[in-house]
Amino acid sequence: MFSITLTIIIVTCLFTFVAFNREKVKEDLLFWPAEINSRGQYYRFLSYGLIHADLQHVIFNMFTLYSFGSVLEKYTFSRYDIFADKARIFYLVLYVSALVISTLPDYFKYKNNFSYRALGASGAVSAILFASIIIDPKLSLYLFFIPIPIPGYIFGVIFLALSAYMAKRGRDNIGHGAHFTGAIYGLIFTIAATKLFSNYDTVQIFINVILNR
Repeated sequence: MFSITLTIIIVTCLFTFVAFNREKVKEDLLFWPAEINSRGQYYRFLSYGLIHADLQHVIFNMFTLYSFGSVLEKYTFSRYDIFADKARIFYLVLYVSALVISTLPDYFKYKNNFSYRALGASGAVSAILFASIIIDPKLSLYLFFIPIPIPGYIFGVIFLALSAYMAKRGRDNIGHGAHFTGAIYGLIFTIAATKLFSNYDTVQIFINVILNR
């Protein structure tokens, strides 16, 4: 079956690798609040998610997206009739809208600062990650060189802690602040959507699982 997750990964990797060798491509796609504000280049609210700072950046984001996104797309959103046959539509809407929403705080903060630019799909990936966690807290993954499974909610904490550390350093063009906004948005979107379109009590089930009830 056609996979939205794999399609996003393939397209993102293609653009990222092209941008590694072509600076103009990178410049044209970056999240650049001042350019959006002064020239109306609103496409940058989405295009920045197609490029990454380096190989480590894209591998980490796409590994996280594949680990949680593929499960969310194919299984979790369909579990207990959550969204049913519309599961993949909700998944795509969440990812695309998270690209925009996760950058809004930085847009308003830096819209007059031409020196600020950012890139990477981290905000949208973070939204997918935390949507997966709130729906299926038992979801786990294996990290490289670690032979034991890590629960999704533990990985989420590690993900945000690393983002906070990198944001504090501030030595790259990665929008680390978008990780937090994306995480919050992923939680709110999923809780609201499941409440409106299904009978799945996301929050209560999450609490029960964490408390082993």
